[in-house]
Amino acid sequence: MKKSDDAVRRQPNESRRPAWTREESKAGGDVIIREFDLERDYDAAHRLWLTASPGVKVGMSDTREEIAKKLKRDPDLFLVAEEDGQLTGTVIGGYDGRRGMVYHLAVAEARRGRGVGQKLMAELEARLKAKGCLKYYLLVTPQNLQVVEFYQHLGWGVMPHEVMAKEIK
Repeated sequence: MKKSDDAVRRQPNESRRPAWTREESKAGGDVIIREFDLERDYDAAHRLWLTASPGVKVGMSDTREEIAKKLKRDPDLFLVAEEDGQLTGTVIGGYDGRRGMVYHLAVAEARRGRGVGQKLMAELEARLKAKGCLKYYLLVTPQNLQVVEFYQHLGWGVMPHEVMAKEIK
């Protein structure tokens, strides 16, 4: 941890501290982490992704049809957080037998800073580990660099790599 980060964490002014470091950020027992159900959860998850900017980019892989394909591969790695009957968070994991991947960690803005994202990531990691996954990755958009500190708090490190992609048409 850098010295400046430590100074921020010790500030008595709670509003200056990252939400996930605040004492009240611990998720209570009312947060349920469960597997995603396409019929029950898709509309609410899609709405969440659309409002989770700047970190979640909704694209052609996020249609109901594409998500149905994802669920055929490893439905146990698509998780949601539910509070009082409302979907408040999502995370999609993938595992190809060698490495894991994290997509669409999103928490409703009103529920951020309460440990929901931490719970989703912890459950996803436990499930990846149970499958034999030794390492997993995630991408952070340049517009969402403030989330890097959250992931570092969870033990993630920044890798000096360029990411490339190609859409198959």
